[in-house]
Amino acid sequence: MNLMRFLLWKDYIKTYTNNNMSPAISSLQFPFELKPDQIAAVDSWIKNGYRGSIIYSTGTGKTEIAYESARRACLEAMRNARVEKEITSPFNILFLVPRIVLIEQNVNRLLRYNISKEYVGTYYGERKDQKEITVSTYQSAINNHPLIENAKLVVLDEVHLLSNTAFSFKKLFKIITADPKRKILGLTATINELDPKYKEIIEIIPPVKKYLIKEAVDDGRLAKPEIVSMEVSLTNEEKEIYKKTSESIRNISYKLNAYDPGVISKILYQGGMRSKYAKEWFTQVRLRKDLLNSSKHKLEKAVSIIEKHNNEKIMVFSETIDSIITLQETLDKKNIRSEIIHSKIKTKDRKLILEKWGEDFYPLLSVHTLEIGFDIPQVRIAIILSNTSNINQIAQRIGRVIRKTEEKDSAWIYLIYAKETRDNNILRMVDKAVGKKSSKIIRKGTKQTRITDEF
Repeated sequence: MNLMRFLLWKDYIKTYTNNNMSPAISSLQFPFELKPDQIAAVDSWIKNGYRGSIIYSTGTGKTEIAYESARRACLEAMRNARVEKEITSPFNILFLVPRIVLIEQNVNRLLRYNISKEYVGTYYGERKDQKEITVSTYQSAINNHPLIENAKLVVLDEVHLLSNTAFSFKKLFKIITADPKRKILGLTATINELDPKYKEIIEIIPPVKKYLIKEAVDDGRLAKPEIVSMEVSLTNEEKEIYKKTSESIRNISYKLNAYDPGVISKILYQGGMRSKYAKEWFTQVRLRKDLLNSSKHKLEKAVSIIEKHNNEKIMVFSETIDSIITLQETLDKKNIRSEIIHSKIKTKDRKLILEKWGEDFYPLLSVHTLEIGFDIPQVRIAIILSNTSNINQIAQRIGRVIRKTEEKDSAWIYLIYAKETRDNNILRMVDKAVGKKSSKIIRKGTKQTRITDEF
C-alpha cells in the first residue's frame, strides 16, 4: 500500500471507529431481546452470503430481523475493510417499502431503536433526502436508479410484490441484483415458491428462514385465531348474473385457448379480435367479482356480526370500493357509524381515521389498504367479505388481528362466502394460511364454525 493510500485508509478507519462517527446502523439498540428464532433468521441470511428472504408471519418481528441483519452486515463489512486495509464508501442501506405510510413507520421505529435522525433519510414524492439509511418506496426507486446503485444493502419489504408479472418491478429487481456484491434481504409473510411468477425471486434471494402463522401461534407469539365460516345464498337475481358471467368467462377462455389472467392480460395488448375478447373477459370477471363482494345476504350477515360485537373495533376487508360503500350505507340506516379506507384516501386522512377508530366509530371498512404494514395489535375481530386466490392477502388479513398483546390472546376471523360459487375457495385458502390440519368444522344449518383447536 503506497503512502497516500495508507493515509486515506487510516483517516477513513479513524472516522468510522470514533464513537460519535461510527456507521449509523451500528448504534442500533432494541429495548428488548430478540427472540431465538429472530437471531436464527439473521444467522441464516448471513450464512447464505447476505442474500435471501425471511418468510415470517405478520406480527413476528420481520422488521427487527431486518434491522439486526443490517447492523451485522455493516459490522462485518467494517471488519473486512480493516483486515484488507481497503478504502470503501459508507455502508449505505436502502429500505424499500410498498407504501408511503410505511416510510414514516420505519423512520419512527429506527429513531426509537437509537438511530440518530441525522442519518435517516426519506425518498419519495417531493422529498429527496438520501442518507446513510434511506427509506423509500418501490415506485420511487423505479424512477431513481442511483438510489439503488449507492446502496450496499437493499431490504425489500413485502418482496412478493416484485413478482415478474409486473414489467417495471421486474426491471427494478434486475437493477437491485445487478451488483453481485450488493447484500439483499427480502421480507414477506408468505410466498408461493411453486408459482412461476416468483421464480426469479426464489432463485436469487431464496427463503432462508420461515416462521409461519401456525408455528407462531403454537409458540405463543401470536394470538389464537378462531375462524368462523358463514355460508350465505345469492338472491335469485344474483344467481342469474353469476351464471351468465361465469358462462361468458368460460366461453371467452375457450375461444382464446387461455385461462390464466396473466396470459389473457398479454393478449389484451396485442390488438385485433383476440384483444377484444380479452377485454370482454376482464369485464365479465369484474362483474362477477363485484357481485360476490356486494351480495345482499353477505352484507346483511356482515351487519349482524358488527351488531353482535357492538362497541368493539372491527376490520372489514373487501375487494371493491363499491361493496364497502354499500355496506357503509346499510350500516348508516341502522345508525351505526363506520369509516372507509382505500388507496384513494390521502395518507393524512387515513391517519385521522385511524386515530378516531374506537372512539367515534368501530367498524373500519377497507379495500386492501389495511392489509400491509399497519400496526394495530389491539384489534381482534376481522370480517372477510371477499374471495381471493392470493395467499399473501389472506395471510396479511389474518395477521392484522392475531398480533398478541397483554389484553389479547385470541382473535375472531369471520369468513362470509356465497355457497355454490368460487367464493368457497376462501376456506381452502385460510386453511393453507393457518395450517391445513388446524381446524375442525361444526355444521349448524348453513353456518359452519371453524375453531382452530390444534393451535
